[in-house]
Amino acid sequence: MTYCLNKKSPISHEESRLLQLLNKALPCITRPVVLKWSVTQALDVTEQLDAGVRYLDLRIAHMLEGSEKNLHFVHMVYTTALVEDTLTEISEWLERHPREVVILACRNFEGLSEDLHEYLVACIKNIFGDMLCPRGEVPTLRQLWSRGQQVIVSYEDESSLRRHHELWPGVPYWWGNRVKTEALIRYLETMKSCGRPGGLFVAGINLTENLQYVLAHPSESLEKMTLPNLPRLSAWVREQCPGPGSRCTNIIAGDFIGADGFVSDVIALNQKLLWC
Repeated sequence: MTYCLNKKSPISHEESRLLQLLNKALPCITRPVVLKWSVTQALDVTEQLDAGVRYLDLRIAHMLEGSEKNLHFVHMVYTTALVEDTLTEISEWLERHPREVVILACRNFEGLSEDLHEYLVACIKNIFGDMLCPRGEVPTLRQLWSRGQQVIVSYEDESSLRRHHELWPGVPYWWGNRVKTEALIRYLETMKSCGRPGGLFVAGINLTENLQYVLAHPSESLEKMTLPNLPRLSAWVREQCPGPGSRCTNIIAGDFIGADGFVSDVIALNQKLLWC
């Protein structure tokens, strides 16, 4: 959801105290730098869905300065987009595409009280209604089509899971936290060698900056760091195999998905299942 960040977007209250102090003392310098390393997508949510994305990583937050019920997304800074509006946009897209299924991974939940969790879950139920697939065995596409279900919501809050059978447990995410492409690929291969989790899981091909890298590359951004490395990451994607095997992949997530053939590469992996 970081396509809608701008220089006026407030920095998250969960960022470091040093960053908060720099933002107060030198906002005209701090915010543009933070913004460059916060944006992970250029396409808006409808454009991502049109491009073929079917897993959305939704990090949800309530700003201390915000109104009582307005929930935003967060990735170092808060988005201008509201959660309820975005979920409605996704629902409207699904109504136009009745055979498409999406997985919404709701997590982070910065600043959410129990009442705000209940409000958010009520919004999810109200907006998606019968589109929601309740928790249980991971269904096949044919099963979802026959039931008219199009949305699986994973929700990383245990108390909410206990109260609402429409919510699924959090989807494990292999996040390498690596600056270098080859180091990230080694991490992913190590995770594969340990055996895939049961059910849904994500292999993230996201490169991640650290403070040392940012200071050494003051004119760069996450986009400039990522784009030159997409061909190598895409090559790794094309080598993967879907399915239930211990070294198989499931969901694959990446940044700046409209910049190359990432989505088509992931979808094409399903052809390998036909050869089994």
